[in-house]
Amino acid sequence: MKATAAIAINVFRESVRDKVLYNLVLFAILMMGASYLLGQLTAGQDVKIIKDLGLSAMSVFGLFIAVFIGIGLVSKEVERRSVYSILPKPIHRYQLVLGKYAGLVLTLTVNIAIMTLALYAVLAYVGWGENEFARASREAPGLDPALLKAVVLILVQLMIVTAIATFFSTFSTPILSAALTFGFYVAGYFSADLRNFDQIVDSKAVQWIARGLYYVLPNLAPFDVAAQVVHGLPVSAGYMAVTIAYGLVYIAMLLTGGAIIFSRRDFK
Repeated sequence: MKATAAIAINVFRESVRDKVLYNLVLFAILMMGASYLLGQLTAGQDVKIIKDLGLSAMSVFGLFIAVFIGIGLVSKEVERRSVYSILPKPIHRYQLVLGKYAGLVLTLTVNIAIMTLALYAVLAYVGWGENEFARASREAPGLDPALLKAVVLILVQLMIVTAIATFFSTFSTPILSAALTFGFYVAGYFSADLRNFDQIVDSKAVQWIARGLYYVLPNLAPFDVAAQVVHGLPVSAGYMAVTIAYGLVYIAMLLTGGAIIFSRRDFK
């Protein structure tokens, strides 16, 4: 655990020093501020627009952080040949994979927290700038604690994407890893449609392939509850628990597979 924690902290420090990371977070915060200006153009809908754009900014820019940093977590060590100086040390290869992943998850958590505070700051500013009648007439309060449910699910979704990027980085090049990770991310929003693919085609082979892809690809659609939160619809604790549990199980499977593949690689 000490070795894994040390690797994770080192990854976090390297990520914090990355200027690209700062630019992505800053741009996401600016997007949230811009949403306030857009909200002024639509009377009575400004809070909904701010929430929607704010959550979207977290998801999009968190995705860029997860992919563009995650794809180089392990493959970068191999390309730079720094892995040759790490492996002789009393560190197991799976600890390297887990430590790299944990470091990026820590980086994502800190950045999502910063963007969440920025979103709440914009919402608070909107609330303070209104009179009591306007605040009382809102459909959804400005500082809605239900936003945290959407933020938590966004973070778990990004943890899955990070695990996918880490998995591919254990045996592939950064460019191919990025392409595969983006492909899995896009397919993850449509994987549920594969379950009913047998109603569209008659070929048994295609049906079996579709059913296999349904079980292999991540189902990312349940993690997107922004629409429910923005419009004040309830997101139950049971739904949160089941969705998060699914995400953690999928992450565990990816990290286990990545650790096994990386442990069997020959670096001679």
